Amino acid sequence: MQNLKIIFGALGVCALSASSVHAETVLRISSWAPPTHFINSKVWPEWGAMVEKITEGRVKTKIEYKLASPPKQFGIVRDGIADAAWIFHGYNTRYVATQAVEMPGLGTSGEAAAVAYWQVHQKYLKKANEHRGVVLIGLHSHGPAVIHTKKPIRSLDDLKGLKIRVPGGVGSLVGRALGVTAVKLPAPKVYESLSSGVADGVFMPMETQKSFRLKEVVPNVTIMPGGLYYGSFGFILNPRLLAKLSKKDQAAVMSVSGAEFAKLGRHWDEADTVGRADALKSGTKIAVATDAMKADYYARMKPVEDAWVKKVSKWFDGRAVLAELRATARAYEKTKK
Repeated sequence: MQNLKIIFGALGVCALSASSVHAETVLRISSWAPPTHFINSKVWPEWGAMVEKITEGRVKTKIEYKLASPPKQFGIVRDGIADAAWIFHGYNTRYVATQAVEMPGLGTSGEAAAVAYWQVHQKYLKKANEHRGVVLIGLHSHGPAVIHTKKPIRSLDDLKGLKIRVPGGVGSLVGRALGVTAVKLPAPKVYESLSSGVADGVFMPMETQKSFRLKEVVPNVTIMPGGLYYGSFGFILNPRLLAKLSKKDQAAVMSVSGAEFAKLGRHWDEADTVGRADALKSGTKIAVATDAMKADYYARMKPVEDAWVKKVSKWFDGRAVLAELRATARAYEKTKK
């Protein structure tokens, strides 16, 4: 009898162990940037730590690389090849409503932009249903885009005809308005395009001076006050993966997403600060656009904004949305000073 108790006791321990293993879910995150990029070293790990803590270890995360090219990240999450990923909206023309945050002139940090972006998305932008097929867990904007070029830029006309890598979305519309010869490549290909002479410059945020080593291939940076534009990113999750979790864990995961995920946008600003310091240390010349250049730029951008307002009118009042987005971001910015 004693032996039977021991046997059944052992079986019980095994059953509990098997149950524990089964209950743990490892969420596979696809990333297209190098492991050293702050999205992989800070943003995803911090969110993952919040998820693991709030689910008491039942849900963990793991970053995987080279599962697909940057433009295909949405598809691999939708199809279940990866459980989560981050996408750049400019790589796909389906994203129009999300261009609200990309418009020039926001003039705030990436964190303030992200916080306002999420609020405005939940109130207005989601009516466009542009993330259908996946679960949106976060929205970010990189910091203000700047002009990285091989030669100095003293007027906007200096950009005309230059081969400039443009990102898609509003960034590409900016390039068109400035008369550049557009070079369309995903971010990981930018360094190669500049070093090989395929491109003369690029529109990207300051952080890329370090994260994508632009300091090695473009010695000039021109800053447009208010931001040349802002780049929009979505953080997405496979809906079937989420549905497999218990109701409790589903709610837990979503509770540290959305508005909480937006606060991780501070890492874009930290990276911009590091990128600028790194650029100056390497000898990169950083100039701020003159008042004349600024006036010229925003005059050229007005038709871009007007066209967007017209496009989104079937979903919401674009002019009102832009005003609310900017006011919300600027109000949040004041709370951080």
